[in-house]
Amino acid sequence: MLWLRPRPATATRPRGGWPARRRARAAQGLTAALAALTLACAGGCASERPALDAPSPAGHAPRPVGVQDPASPPPSEEPAERCDPRASLRPTTTGGATIAKIRSRGRLIAGVSQNAYQLGFRDPTTGELAGFEIDLVREIALDLLGSRDKVQFVAMGAADRVPSLAKGSVDLVARTMTMTCRDWRQVAFSTEYYSAAQRLLVPQGSRVATMDDLVGKKVCAAAGSTSIRNIAAYSGVIPVATTEVIDCLVLLQQHQIAAVSTSDVLLAGLAAQDPTTAIVGPSLVPQPYGVATAPAATDLVRFVNRVLERIRQDGTWRDMHRRWLSGLGATPAPPAPRYRD
Repeated sequence: MLWLRPRPATATRPRGGWPARRRARAAQGLTAALAALTLACAGGCASERPALDAPSPAGHAPRPVGVQDPASPPPSEEPAERCDPRASLRPTTTGGATIAKIRSRGRLIAGVSQNAYQLGFRDPTTGELAGFEIDLVREIALDLLGSRDKVQFVAMGAADRVPSLAKGSVDLVARTMTMTCRDWRQVAFSTEYYSAAQRLLVPQGSRVATMDDLVGKKVCAAAGSTSIRNIAAYSGVIPVATTEVIDCLVLLQQHQIAAVSTSDVLLAGLAAQDPTTAIVGPSLVPQPYGVATAPAATDLVRFVNRVLERIRQDGTWRDMHRRWLSGLGATPAPPAPRYRD
């Protein structure tokens, strides 16, 4: 039911309408205002809305905190290594020092996102973290500690993932972390739990279709991500980094960048929140996701791989995909595991 607030008695319109003198005064005021607006428009009101692919000049709109424009150059790459970044340690049923520590503590500490819609986000109706990766962590806690609720989630940005594992502030990270040979030098990965691919998000009606259309233009991804390194590798494209991918969407809405480029599953979450955007172009780079741990936590890696084997086989992975990622299309088969020993 719609409730209408009654007018205050002092604002009641007199019978017969407002007095003629007051109506005339109002008309004069409106005429003067329109005249002033006409003069003002002569100096600039005729300018059109910025083109979809033309970012607004810097300073014309507030920016999210932590924007790097242009992004700092990524660390220099070492000579290419020959490795299979998807290959992990075989699952076992035996424990180890890391697992014993977690069980003694009574809870699993996991680094996750709270801003990646459908993957790891804070549900506005409950205030709780939810999404595909949140469910994945809860499945690990179930097998490790006997309860999906024995988890302490630590929300973090992409740039915090490796440092948090190095400091030991979390046991594992399940936060859209791409498995690469470079990152294998800093962390240990589980087998692949989701197969993503880097693509582009642009405003609907944009002329951009591929990275070749973005030479001289700004393209955004999260700082510390594989995606920002990939953007920087394209000659002539200007990389812009933000603390969170959702901040890239804000910049796109403000016409301060021409495109967002990150994994397709993250872009789908952004497009679901802003239907005036569209995912375009072919896959730029494959982005397999793995659960990351400290390099020495091999017992935990093997345990996580055992959990992944279970959820692939008992249908849990497919249930999680249907629950959170059905907008991407038909539920595929889970990524097949690869092992290095």
